[in-house]
Amino acid sequence: MKDLLNGWGLTAATFLPLVGAVVMMLLPKADEALHKVVALLTSSAVFAVVVALLANFDYDRTRVLQFGQNRSWISVINSRYIVGIDGISLPLLALTAFIVPLVIIYSWDHFPEPHNPKAFLILTLVLETGMVGTFVAQDLILFFVFFELVLLPMYFMIGVWGGEQRQYASIKFFLYTAFGSALMIVAFLSLYFLAKGPGGAPLHTFSMIELSRWQGAGLARVTGLVIFGGMFAGFGIKVPMFPFHTWLPDAHTQAPTQGSVILAAVLLKLGTYGFVRIAIPILPAAAREWAPWIGLLAVIGIIYGALGCLAQTDMKRMIAFSSVAHMGFVMLGIATLTSFGINAAIFGMVAHGLITGMLFFIAGSVKERYHTLEIRRLGGLLLQAPRMGWLLGFSAMASLGLPGLAGFWGEFPAILAAYQPAAGLNQNVFRVYMVVAALGTVFAAGYLLWLLQRVAFGVPTEEFVGEHVHDMHLTDYLAWAPMIALIVVLGVYPNLIFRITDGAVVQSVTALGR
Repeated sequence: MKDLLNGWGLTAATFLPLVGAVVMMLLPKADEALHKVVALLTSSAVFAVVVALLANFDYDRTRVLQFGQNRSWISVINSRYIVGIDGISLPLLALTAFIVPLVIIYSWDHFPEPHNPKAFLILTLVLETGMVGTFVAQDLILFFVFFELVLLPMYFMIGVWGGEQRQYASIKFFLYTAFGSALMIVAFLSLYFLAKGPGGAPLHTFSMIELSRWQGAGLARVTGLVIFGGMFAGFGIKVPMFPFHTWLPDAHTQAPTQGSVILAAVLLKLGTYGFVRIAIPILPAAAREWAPWIGLLAVIGIIYGALGCLAQTDMKRMIAFSSVAHMGFVMLGIATLTSFGINAAIFGMVAHGLITGMLFFIAGSVKERYHTLEIRRLGGLLLQAPRMGWLLGFSAMASLGLPGLAGFWGEFPAILAAYQPAAGLNQNVFRVYMVVAALGTVFAAGYLLWLLQRVAFGVPTEEFVGEHVHDMHLTDYLAWAPMIALIVVLGVYPNLIFRITDGAVVQSVTALGR
């Protein structure tokens, strides 16, 4: 089994969704049940492959790339098909393979209008290939192809199946991401032309492995800062960091529930992963100079996102602004440039994916039952749909960082890491960031408890008094129970992720002296 996984495991996990999408294209549109089965079987097959990779992964060597392949691809520019996973990419790969089948299960009887399960599920599978491919790619051009592959499916998912302002939101999402990607590819090309080997000969490679060994040696300081800035723009817009965040609330608010879940759970992590996997290991000197500014934008995002939440009247838009705040904690951990901070950031990525994904699932179900997400029109969810009301309470507590649930381990260590940033960074500045970020957790408790009190407690508003509200469907139980269980398991035993990430993170930050 291990020999087979070493040769084809990551390739199978990456391209199986495309195979399923092609099969679905050949099937008649009218046979909706068959499309659902094919999509679920395909995503389940990907999950099975990833479980096999997890079972055969050498956890004593998490810093080493495993299950790798290195084959010729575009020889004229020396771009190769290089894939592999280590302790940094493994949790995010597992998160992707875990979330997509649950989204498809939820979709079983929750397809948005216009009703077209065939097209909707094909786009979901194409998205999965892009997300998985991004986390396993070890070549910059290969990474870029997968990074961009997710753009069109999500554009159509928002633009076709979204809300009333879907066209505005989808175009805004596309333009922001495309602009960031343009700067990012220029940065990648600059690395290709400027990277030099020990003898001074040009490397002319897109291999992340070789470029991480080079670490910007011999590169002029200003040039390194500019190249890092290009990557910062591409990854920062995807996160999204303040002030590049404005596309996110619109995209989340207008997207169908499934699109919001995938966007929150996985797509935002492509940006933070890019910082950890590419920008910092390849240009550590530039990363050290950029770090205080990244930290500053991170804490502004934490406070701004929280205040934005308090100003919202739409439940889904509030959850979207909470993502801006929570991803700020992730970026603060990364900005410390310490193994402790980056470990916290990766944990925060996984925790945010599970918790905010759950919040969007619940918001979508509330919208389906009440036909509104306007907070002032809602109330009494615990009376009319008690199971859903309690799950909203659980998810809100997890999101505000209650100890014992996964959200705590994404926020608290990131705040703590800011107390002692990497050598060369101003301790006093980062300790100010730590205090500001800690205040952000108070605001988070405020807006989440306010949301819970308005939506779940009290009695139904006059508009919905006496209306029968169906509590939960079977597909809701099947899709949500694994996420709830994992939020609890990671909250009680965070070492489940930390022991995977630590070795690879330490290896990644060696050039920074920490």
